[in-house]
Amino acid sequence: MIVFLDIFPVGVGHCLVVPKVHSTDLRETSNEDACAMMSAIKKVTPALLQAVKGDGYNLGMNNGDSAGQDIFHTHLHIMPRKTGTPREFEKTKGDQEELAALAEKVRGLI
Repeated sequence: MIVFLDIFPVGVGHCLVVPKVHSTDLRETSNEDACAMMSAIKKVTPALLQAVKGDGYNLGMNNGDSAGQDIFHTHLHIMPRKTGTPREFEKTKGDQEELAALAEKVRGLI
């Protein structure tokens, strides 16, 4: 399992959780990888929320073209949220230096 910051985030700290073994979507993902994705979320999210001062998060997964999937490799989104901040789902281009600094901060908290 690999977890990394999205380069087109919908908010600060938006991460992707991706199995190393290829599967197109959740229907093709092994039960082992599906469970490992949730374990990774449980491990990473507390540090992620601490790093971005978030107090909640959304999980998102698009399965199939009709559901808006545009990367055809199973992945799940973690989108940190803060009370009082509107939930946005519009992608923006992330700043590479800011993403690298945040990634390092989160790694240090795990």
